[in-house]
Amino acid sequence: MRLIETFQTADFIDTLASLAVAFVLGTLIGAERQYRLRTAGLRTNVLVAIGAAAFVDLAMHLAGPDGATRVIAYVVSGIGFLGAGVIMKEGTNVRGLNTAATLWSSAAVGACAGADLAAQAVALTMFVLAGNTLLRPLVNAINRSPLDEKSSEVDYDVKVTADAPAMADVRDLLVEKLEAANYPVGDVEVVDRANGAAEIVARLTRTAVDPKELDVVVADMERQAGVRHATWEASTRD
Repeated sequence: MRLIETFQTADFIDTLASLAVAFVLGTLIGAERQYRLRTAGLRTNVLVAIGAAAFVDLAMHLAGPDGATRVIAYVVSGIGFLGAGVIMKEGTNVRGLNTAATLWSSAAVGACAGADLAAQAVALTMFVLAGNTLLRPLVNAINRSPLDEKSSEVDYDVKVTADAPAMADVRDLLVEKLEAANYPVGDVEVVDRANGAAEIVARLTRTAVDPKELDVVVADMERQAGVRHATWEASTRD
């Protein structure tokens, strides 16, 4: 049989090592996304990393580095289509950009693993995890920084992630607490998330807020039963 004739133990072990590295590193990236309840979670990131590693490893064995280079170019463009599937436009808001970028990064990790660049794959994984975790406090600080309402139109959104069964009660309680703090709610949107969760987004009608007052409301909401996470952010329309 042709299969037996072409089987090379060293090549097979090399492929297993590449796939194992892609699997472990893809798991690390995907676990963080799963914890954040993102659309593309653990399994998606693992499969993207493994798939990229498999294609690049196959090209390395069949056509050498030149063939792998061509395959990597196709992987980059192919993951672009996959990432587009997780990007959603909801009114004036666009969601999923970070998730799509993470999928792209997972493919890069897999490509490094498939090209036998394990150390580079590990380093890239650390940078991806740092971007998705260590930069979150900085992002929140920037989003909460005072904006010049005179020079730009500003929207203030209070976001609460809660268990789906408690969603209705949490939504009513959020509106009640915001109005009690003299922050009328203009619109409330509920977005389904993974693992039986829902995100409640309450947009305020006030043109300016006191960050300390919203921090109190958010902290109070996080103590409520069924609430997983609560935060608020400001964004401009220009």
